[in-house]
Amino acid sequence: MSDTWQKDPDSGGVKINDKVKSQTQKRILKYADANLSGRYTKLDIRFRDKFCYVDAYTEPDVTEKWPTDFPETREEHIERMRNTPIHLFRLRYYGDEDKWGLAFYSYAHNNYETSVFPNGAFFGTPELALETSAGFHL
Repeated sequence: MSDTWQKDPDSGGVKINDKVKSQTQKRILKYADANLSGRYTKLDIRFRDKFCYVDAYTEPDVTEKWPTDFPETREEHIERMRNTPIHLFRLRYYGDEDKWGLAFYSYAHNNYETSVFPNGAFFGTPELALETSAGFHL
């Protein structure tokens, strides 16, 4: 039996202090500015206890020809979609700024589900989480 303690990527974590919040937000925004320019209109980064949530807002792709029997006008639809976030991911903090747990939002289940990073690891950086989620959502 091993004496090595293993982190569970789906539980636990450490409350994120203000310094880590600030640094993490800067890292995510810097990566987004350098690598995802034009793929979103705004990123929303928020922290709660041990979690960092990242959402994106995009300009909706709406056809010029709008159905007359649709329950909202084309302009109302565009405005609603502009203000509806795309839940990109949630990070779980364990005390190491380069080893966060990752969860993607499941619209089918209406919650966040633990995921792995592209390299197969359960823990990784905020930048890799953003790169991965942008590939799916943006």
